[in-house]
Amino acid sequence: MSLRLRKIVPYLAVLAAVFAFGLVMFGAFVRLSNAGLSCPDWPTCYGKATWPEHAQAVAQANAAFPDRPYEADKAWREQVHRMLAGTLGVLVLMLALLAARRDRVTLLAILISALFATVGVTLYLHGERDWSSGLALLAILLPTMGALWLRERFASKVSVLALAVIIFQAMLGMWTVTLLLKPIVVMGHLLGGMTTFGLLAYAALRYTGIGTPDDRYAGLRRAVLFGIVLLACQIALGGWTSANYASLACGTDFPTCLGQWAPPTDFRQGFVLWREIGVNYEGGILDMAARSAIQIAHRIGALVVFCYLAWLSYRLMRNGFRFGGTAVGVVLVIQVMLGISNVHFGLPLPVATLHNGGAALLLFTLLANFARLQPWRFDAAESLA
Repeated sequence: MSLRLRKIVPYLAVLAAVFAFGLVMFGAFVRLSNAGLSCPDWPTCYGKATWPEHAQAVAQANAAFPDRPYEADKAWREQVHRMLAGTLGVLVLMLALLAARRDRVTLLAILISALFATVGVTLYLHGERDWSSGLALLAILLPTMGALWLRERFASKVSVLALAVIIFQAMLGMWTVTLLLKPIVVMGHLLGGMTTFGLLAYAALRYTGIGTPDDRYAGLRRAVLFGIVLLACQIALGGWTSANYASLACGTDFPTCLGQWAPPTDFRQGFVLWREIGVNYEGGILDMAARSAIQIAHRIGALVVFCYLAWLSYRLMRNGFRFGGTAVGVVLVIQVMLGISNVHFGLPLPVATLHNGGAALLLFTLLANFARLQPWRFDAAESLA
């Protein structure tokens, strides 16, 4: 039985990582099609587990939420996204349980965490917001501590930690609705999705035994790690751009902005992270100068990331990692082309969605190189058997 489980874990990790990538893409589709508030309640949609379909149900929905009329073409997107996120949560829970099955303390922490998360959602539906939030925080804390406690290969620790992240991601999804698309929450939700995908992808890579015999590439590995951090900052900046509806703040001009190299900007207002509660941020509330500042910052960040990752791609290839270095370079060029196309063509939904997917794919290429440069002894010497 132990041998069977050892064989299942890598496949489950790969399945969860692929599913997470698809969820990142679909989440971008929901956000970019302005469907983020199409279900005014959470986790139900107009009080239903799915969404209203029949005329009577639609009438009841409109009566219950007069400030948010039902839009059939958007509501299904948001609720399907939640269903897919729930499915991923189950996959990650299964992966965490299998990864920690030999450690009773961590296993118990995971089971209690799942129970707290379930009870927390139930209490939220009954209006007990304080108790719900408290249980959710405990549900996040328990697997985090369990991951630190676990005396297993690092991939197993990452698998358990992914459970904590996905529970926190569910809370961000709830806050996205209750705080009416507050930019800091929307940006955090995007980062949470990317983090979940990154953790699962890295775990899947390490479960397959990818690595090097020794630590001869420590310097190159640090360079890749810095590239991951740099990319994460740029993804956060992209999320901030999207959350503040600043993607077209410079019109369709590139590389200029509104026909100028130095248009009026307000960086101070553009980067106020925490704003008042109770405001509906759908469509954005910033003036053009603040949004232009955000868009210009995103472009500068893209230039910095492009230069560094282009150099990193070249360095990887020079050190014998031709496939890994080429993958970084190719995806990097595609991602830049998608970003420019977003501006030039006025943010078409397919291109904008692919731009989010490109960021996730670029993250994966860096994680794959990082795992490839990691010594085998960190994982391969510690079996799951």
